Amino acid sequence: MTEPTAEPRTRVMVVDDHPMWRDAVERDLAAAGFEVVAVAADGDQALARFPAARPQVVVLDLQIPGPNGVEVTSRVLEQDPSARVLILSASGEQDDVLEAVKAGATGYLMKSAHSGELVDAVRRVAAGDTVFTPGLAGLVLGEFRRLSEPATRDPMVPELTERETEILKMVAKGMSYKAIADRLVLSHRTVQNHVQNTLRKLQMHNRVELTRYAIEQGLDDDDE
Repeated sequence: MTEPTAEPRTRVMVVDDHPMWRDAVERDLAAAGFEVVAVAADGDQALARFPAARPQVVVLDLQIPGPNGVEVTSRVLEQDPSARVLILSASGEQDDVLEAVKAGATGYLMKSAHSGELVDAVRRVAAGDTVFTPGLAGLVLGEFRRLSEPATRDPMVPELTERETEILKMVAKGMSYKAIADRLVLSHRTVQNHVQNTLRKLQMHNRVELTRYAIEQGLDDDDE
């Protein structure tokens, strides 16, 4: 009798210059079932090890030697736009958060988070969600609104289906895929597929870009 094939584990890379912290994060993620495919102590190591390791999620400190976390984020996503970057930082400064998000990070978690929050954040980021420490999500959305003020609010492009547009509105409001799935009585996988189709049609790479686009179109203000 053929044994059922186990689902592949999410591949994660951990980048932090503090050995004790790096080891603790690696240990917590491995215990939660993730495959930690690489660790790095600085930006140069991270960039050197990324191509061979091919992690799906990079858990990355901002304040690292060599190229800092913002630069590493930008450069790994140039190599693999499908990768996800979760910043794990001691800094909650507005400039640090916004620079990381503009570079392409899809999550930003403070180091004060407990291990359960970290594990949940990695799972959600791997699934395509954006994840921020409470209080930071509003900061990011507020900046996107500010940047989009001069833009003309054009109607939605006709290539999007009614369902894709409906889900895009919920993405713009910061709802997780699970929350969207529950609201629309759909499976999590179906919501993911709709979002991936929307990303492809709009020629975007991640949910951060999609959220910014939706806000520029005014969809986050659309009535329920």
